Amino acid sequence: MNLIIVGLNHKTAPIEVREKLYFPPERIGPALKKLLTGYDVNEGVIISTCNRVEAVGVADEIEKGTWEIKRFFSEYHGIPLEGLDEYLYVHSGEDAVRHAFRVASSLDSMVMGEPQILGQVKDAYSRAVHNDTAGVVMNKLFHKTFSVAKRIRTETKIGAAAVSISFAAVELAKKIFGDLTGKSSMLIGAGEMAELAARHLLSSGVREIILTNRTYEKAVDMAREFNGTAIMFREFPHFLKNVDIVIASTASPKFIIRPDEVHDVMKERKQRPMFFIDISVPRNIDPLVNNISNAYVYDVDDLQGVIAANLKERTKEAQRAEAIIEEEIETFYRWIRSLDVVPTIIALRNSLEEIRKSELEKAATQLEGLSDRDKKTLDAMTRAIINKIIHNPITHLKKESDKIEGDLFLDAVRRLFDLPAVEKEELKKARGGGSEE
Repeated sequence: MNLIIVGLNHKTAPIEVREKLYFPPERIGPALKKLLTGYDVNEGVIISTCNRVEAVGVADEIEKGTWEIKRFFSEYHGIPLEGLDEYLYVHSGEDAVRHAFRVASSLDSMVMGEPQILGQVKDAYSRAVHNDTAGVVMNKLFHKTFSVAKRIRTETKIGAAAVSISFAAVELAKKIFGDLTGKSSMLIGAGEMAELAARHLLSSGVREIILTNRTYEKAVDMAREFNGTAIMFREFPHFLKNVDIVIASTASPKFIIRPDEVHDVMKERKQRPMFFIDISVPRNIDPLVNNISNAYVYDVDDLQGVIAANLKERTKEAQRAEAIIEEEIETFYRWIRSLDVVPTIIALRNSLEEIRKSELEKAATQLEGLSDRDKKTLDAMTRAIINKIIHNPITHLKKESDKIEGDLFLDAVRRLFDLPAVEKEELKKARGGGSEE
């Protein structure tokens, strides 16, 4: 069984590509079931955030499994694979484990050290468990991933003086306006990023925050917490003329702010500058708004330069985190290698035992007058011979299974002894009862 991760992120694909592969939370369950029933993948987890989309899968063969996951992305979203393949990365084996640990520990995030990604990975795993697409390998991988991320948070300062997309958005607003004291703002969306943005805006001197959300009660709760004003979602376009900064963070699959609306707003504002920050994927604000005079639109990709300045110190801590990950990979991969080793050893023993019994029965028919004691002696002797023959192969199998070349030894033993392919049911029996931690 092979662990495979196929995906794209902010480093490999621009936002217009990422938003095409985005899975809304309510569609992840059906997508997971489709991945396992329509493609040659045995277990699966889908991680979909504003900066990455990844499918974590378990397959019998790496190359075929990789192709199946790519085909799933292409067919599910209706995107030709030739136009998608250049943006996708593939991790398998130990490299896949390393990537999973790095993602959950925020070492692969746009904002290194940001805490949100761990929660997003946990949500992705929970959805897979709920939809019965996470088997023993995924359970082990993600429980180990969470413990590694926790260890890194505890033993390093990777999350000290936390920065975030929301923090970077407010820092960028400061660069546009120079000073946010006395400015007014609107937050569209009431999620975690919107809440962080509200805190950063207030600490930067913003005098007024208008909050709106499709669920009005959430906007009211946030308004109460930040001493802001809650408005109905359908009414927010009428309030745009009153604010200098708009931060959009909703799950809408379509643009909710368009050029014609902003054009009219700018007239009412007498062309006073207006700053739009779109931290949603898919994007909430039509990028053509940026063509309007004195209207400035920035999306998550534009925030990378601002973020870079806040990451120098974290880079030092990242080296310590990477060392922890390498240590933990060794532990995890020793376990995952054993999944194939155990059934191979069982198959080897069974094969030689069948030969021993067959030959012993033939010998017994040719040897007359054997006492029960003689038969027991012959049985014990042949068992001892078999045990001595397989002792070294089994020892080397167990030893080499911890290494990258372990699959080569497994394949060699199966070929040399003409062992049958390891069936999935045998693997399940071999894995049963393993601890998740």
